[in-house]
Amino acid sequence: MPDWTSLWYVWLILLTVFLLLLCGISASCIKFCCRKKRLPVETFPRHPCDLTVIGIDSDSTAHSTVT
Repeated sequence: MPDWTSLWYVWLILLTVFLLLLCGISASCIKFCCRKKRLPVETFPRHPCDLTVIGIDSDSTAHSTVT
């Protein structure tokens, strides 16, 4: 059975994975902190909307021209 300390490529792979995880966690923390400090800005102001509904009977002339 080989000694685990002599397998340098295993340690290199583990170190690479650890550094990638550390970079990902650091980037997530920095992004979260920057988002928390920034004031929320509305991109579009909210305006009330009007909705008009017109009922059309099957006997009306408007319905016959639409269909």
